[in-house]
Parts: sequence; C-alpha cells; structure tokens
Amino acid sequence: MGTRTDARSATPERPRPGFMGYGSRERPAGGLELWMWLFMRISGIVLLFLAVGHVLIMHVTAEGVGRVNFAFVAARWGSPFWRSWDWAMLSLALLHGINGLRVIVQDYVRPVAIRFAVNMLFYVVGFVLFVLGTVIVFTFDPSKWPGALK
Repeated sequence: MGTRTDARSATPERPRPGFMGYGSRERPAGGLELWMWLFMRISGIVLLFLAVGHVLIMHVTAEGVGRVNFAFVAARWGSPFWRSWDWAMLSLALLHGINGLRVIVQDYVRPVAIRFAVNMLFYVVGFVLFVLGTVIVFTFDPSKWPGALK
C-alpha cells in the first residue's frame, strides 16, 4: 500500500505585500485573536468618527476652543447624549490603545513570563484608568464644586 505525497515547490512562497507594498500581519484564523483583530478595525473606524466629531464640535464651531471652560463642560455634560459620546470615546480609545500595546508586546517581547507581566501591567493600568474615567464622566456634578458656577 503506497502513500501519495504532494510535491513541494523548490522556491519558498513569498509573503504577500500588505497595504502599499509593505509587509503586514496576517489575519488570525480564529479564536480570541480574530475577535481582537476585528475589534481593532471596528473600534478604529468608530473612534475616527467620535474624535473628528469631538474636534469639530469642541474646537472648530462657534467661538472655537476659547469657549471651553468649566461652565461649558458642565452645561454640555448636562445632556446624557454628550456624556455617552465622551464616555464611548474614552472607553474605545483606551481599549483600542491597550489592545495595540498587547500586539506590540506580542511581537517584540520574547520571554513568556516578561510578556505576561508587561501585559498584566497594561491591563491593570487600563482598568484603573477606565474606572476613573467612567466615574468622572457619570458622577460629574458641577454643583459640588464650590465657586465654579455662579
């Protein structure tokens, strides 16, 4: 009984160039890594709209950046829409950035224990910043700041 083997080509297969001819990471085949890959693409697109909208609304329209002060933020955050907008931008930017750091660590840190420690440091710092940002955005009450609003 014989077995059949496919002949391998003499020349190794060259990696396909990515965007504009530069090398790129391959798309993961499945599992958590695929979901993280998809998250980076989707969150990047959503962040683009949130950040451009933020810059246009806060710094370009009306009197520009000169009007942004405590009273402006207090009036703006009186609306659940703007609190949600700012919280979504904060949350997505933080998660997107930490996931990007995770990929960089995966690419450049070889020892598994150090890679784990560095990733845990990023996760803990990210979690603390997420909690602090969420608390600030959703519990901000301008009336508790003495002398801030007249």
